[in-house]
Amino acid sequence: MIIAQLSDFHARPIGRPAYGIVDTNAAIHRAVAVVLAMEPRPDCVLVTGDLADCGLPEEYEIVQEALRRLPMPVYVVPGNHDRRETFAEVLGRDHSYLPKAGFLHYTVEDFPVRLIGLDTVMAGEDGGEICAEREAWLAERLREGQGRPTIVFMHHPPFRVGVDGMDVMPCRVTRGFVETIARHPEIERVLCGHYHRPIQLRFAGRIGYVAPGTAHQVALDLRRGTENRFIMEPPAFAVHVWHEEIGIVSHLQPIGDYGPARDFVLDPAYPGQAKPAAAYV
Repeated sequence: MIIAQLSDFHARPIGRPAYGIVDTNAAIHRAVAVVLAMEPRPDCVLVTGDLADCGLPEEYEIVQEALRRLPMPVYVVPGNHDRRETFAEVLGRDHSYLPKAGFLHYTVEDFPVRLIGLDTVMAGEDGGEICAEREAWLAERLREGQGRPTIVFMHHPPFRVGVDGMDVMPCRVTRGFVETIARHPEIERVLCGHYHRPIQLRFAGRIGYVAPGTAHQVALDLRRGTENRFIMEPPAFAVHVWHEEIGIVSHLQPIGDYGPARDFVLDPAYPGQAKPAAAYV
C-alpha cells in the first residue's frame, strides 16, 4: 500500500498570493502533477490540514478543482487556517466521508492499513487540541480495530519538536491521549502537518511524522526565543509505503523538475567495482 501525504496547501483567492509573493495555488497543482507521475501511483492521498489560507469558500473551490485531478481516494482533515463549517460544506460535496456536523473525524477501513483522521482545530487559535471528547472518540475507534495496522493523521503535531517558533503553537492533549497512543502498538505513524518542515521523532512509543508544505517552508531556526519565518526551500510531500513483513517505510518526495533519473556509471577505479577473476591472481 502506498500513501502520499500532502500538507499545508494554503490556497488563496485568485490573484492574491500568500504573504504577497507565494503562488500557493500553482504549488498545489505542481504537487498533484508529481503524484500523478508516480509509478506506481499511490493507493490514496492524505492532506493534513490548512487546505485554505483563510477558510474562504473560493479557496476551497480551488482546492477541490486540484484534487479532482487525482483518480485515487483523497482524505482531508482541517487545520488552523481552515474554517470547519466551510471546509465541510464545500469539500463535503466530493468527500462524502466528512461528517455533516461536529468534529471532522472519520475512519477508513478500505485498505490493509486503517486510516483514522482527527480534527484538532480550535476555532480562532493557531494551536490545536485533543480534548477529552476527541480522545474518547479515538480510543473507541482503536478498540474497534482489534490490532489492525493503523495510521492516525491530523494537522497539529501532538508533540513538541524542540523549535521555539513551532512549540509556541502546540496541540494541547490530555494525558489520556498519550496513554491511548502508547497502548496501541498497531499505530504505525502519527502523521501531521502545520510546521511546514519534514520532522520525525518518537512519540508515546510510536513514530510521529510532520510533512513539509507543498509551497513555502518554515525556515529552520534552532535559536531559543525566535519566531517562525518562511523560506522558499524546495517543496515536498511524504510517501508512506506499507509492507506486511516490515510495516511502514516513509520517504520524502521533492516537488519540482530535477531532470530525468539516470543510470549509475561507475569509474573502473571504484573500490566496489566487480573485477575479473584474473585480477585476484
